[in-house]
Amino acid sequence: MRPDILNPLFAETETLEGVGPKLRKPLDKLGLRRVRDVAYHLPERFVSRRPVGNLDEAGEGEQIVVALTPTEHRAPRSGRGPYRVLAQDNIGNVCALTYFGRASYTAKKQLPVGEKRWVAGRLDRYGDMLQIVHPDHVVEESGDTLARLCEPVYALSEGLTQPRVAGLVEQSLSRLPVLPEWIEPGQFAREKWPDWSDALKLAHKGEHPAARDRLAYDELLANSLALMLVRADNRRRKGQPLQGDGSLRAKLELPYHLTGAQERSVREIEGDLAQEAPMLRLLQGDVGAGKTVVALEAMLIACEAGKQAALLAPTEILARQHFETLRSMARPSGVEVAILTGRDKGRVRESILMGLLDGSIDILVGTHAIFQDSVTYRDLALVVIDEQHRFGVAQRLQLAAKGRRTPHTLAMTATPIPRTLTLAQYGEMDVSRLDEMPPGRQPIDTRVVSQDRLAEVVDGVGRHIAGGQQAYWVCPMVRELETEDIAAAEARYASLKERFEDEVVLVHGQLRPELKDAAMERFASGAAKLLVATTVIEVGVDVPAATLMVIEQAERFGLAQLHQLRGRVGRGSEKSTCLLLRGEALSETGRERLALMRETQDGFRLAEEDLRLRGGGELLGTRQSGDTPFRVASLEQIGRLLPLAHDDARLLVERDGGLTGPRGEAARILLYLFERDWGVQMLRGG
Repeated sequence: MRPDILNPLFAETETLEGVGPKLRKPLDKLGLRRVRDVAYHLPERFVSRRPVGNLDEAGEGEQIVVALTPTEHRAPRSGRGPYRVLAQDNIGNVCALTYFGRASYTAKKQLPVGEKRWVAGRLDRYGDMLQIVHPDHVVEESGDTLARLCEPVYALSEGLTQPRVAGLVEQSLSRLPVLPEWIEPGQFAREKWPDWSDALKLAHKGEHPAARDRLAYDELLANSLALMLVRADNRRRKGQPLQGDGSLRAKLELPYHLTGAQERSVREIEGDLAQEAPMLRLLQGDVGAGKTVVALEAMLIACEAGKQAALLAPTEILARQHFETLRSMARPSGVEVAILTGRDKGRVRESILMGLLDGSIDILVGTHAIFQDSVTYRDLALVVIDEQHRFGVAQRLQLAAKGRRTPHTLAMTATPIPRTLTLAQYGEMDVSRLDEMPPGRQPIDTRVVSQDRLAEVVDGVGRHIAGGQQAYWVCPMVRELETEDIAAAEARYASLKERFEDEVVLVHGQLRPELKDAAMERFASGAAKLLVATTVIEVGVDVPAATLMVIEQAERFGLAQLHQLRGRVGRGSEKSTCLLLRGEALSETGRERLALMRETQDGFRLAEEDLRLRGGGELLGTRQSGDTPFRVASLEQIGRLLPLAHDDARLLVERDGGLTGPRGEAARILLYLFERDWGVQMLRGG
């Protein structure tokens, strides 16, 4: 149960004054559903203004506060131009206060001729006249405006304004309860951090690095602590030691010898499986490094010990693909592999459920449908989770309850993750890294091409298809947004279909599953030669005959994503090419990203560079790239503060009596505050 002291923070936003059904939608869009979310909706930046006695003291382009007296209102002649109010400072300098559209109604009310007003805004020049376009504030008394010399700028969605959000934030901050301190006293004193409620208030008031760091640290501490509790709980649980005799693995007929990295990983997994404490291991491999083979070896160890194994995939496309791959690789061993997804109904489903229950199915592949209560195993001893970061901890725990005893868990990810972030996401997991490529994989020829040469690229795709090979064409968005000129998958598909007719298929996340699967099926079977898609194909789609990848507006993608997409080609024995189409306006970061893609194919190096390039400046996170579980901490803060938070969490668990002492009670509140309460649930009777 959530501690009562946090109830005011977890009240719905409707309990704030002025929030009705109309505001609810834009707030929801920003993820602001409760008072706590609004309090943690930190400013993206601050506008600093300088009070000046007259306009001579101000520089053009500067944010200022100045006293002005309106002398004349000028409406536009044609009804379409701007509405201007001419005003003078105290020594006679004239400045135009310029309003567009409906804002002119405000100007008429706020700026009566002959009455002094305090105006805040950015001073610019238009022709030979000074002007302030859409002043931020116009008030009768200076006090109020001067109090706003440093003003926060918040992320908005349609229907919200800066003053409205600032008002809601103020209300939320007034409801902050007094919470006990959860940071280790020595650490707290060393950093000279403010306490929790002061830190939140300061973070909305101006550039307060210490306040921001403290809030980021809280989030990192909550995460580290929760992962540590999961790990400690895991160690306490009884698993089943699995000892394989090698009989099934000896029958495998693999197309190549395992690399050193694969052999090392299999040995590490084998060692873990032999222990009674359930394994919690992360298998990190670059695109095409052969994770599936390692996973199969692990699952066969479970089968040799007379147990069952399950592989969980994030999407149906991926589950079907794993099923085909595993079935063909495992065929010589005689192991029975089955698949279960949300679409399997009726008799098919019944027979799979029976096979799991009586043990005739050894390995089950599926989507989260394999979690459902109706799915029972005879003796599930190993769970392999693919694309780990797409599953919440809660889902992993659900699966852990499926075995007679806690099953061993092997998580796999094809996204090479910088070491810093590995700690953030996987906390206490042991990590195996596949950092060698299987023999025979050829490097992919990567080129950067300007969008101007689109016609040439389409001709090249035509020649490629005519030669009997297949290609991908990836776009950033599904549909054209009216506001942005983004190559939409649907529009690109329509134009390519005119040229290549039935050779082209379209796949994106908003298609109905059966249409998506039918399109993938046509492409995988070779009936279609060109697949136009959004990034839904970035993970695990495996069509060896596809040897060309075109990525449109490549500068819009992060390095890790570009690397994932490029990894869809180069899977067969043929030479493969990846064309990165770039737009006109390239930022410095965009240019560097594309240069790195040309230079290296080492996913681990690209992941580190991606972290460096995105740094703490760009608003990070889950929101953009699915990379981190954090809302408050920036990448830069994760790199700097996570090791400290990790040590602090360990201290709490090992020295300070876990969550039972006084600091432990405070830490329990912290876990609920950041909704890492699955950490608390791990505690017996927690």
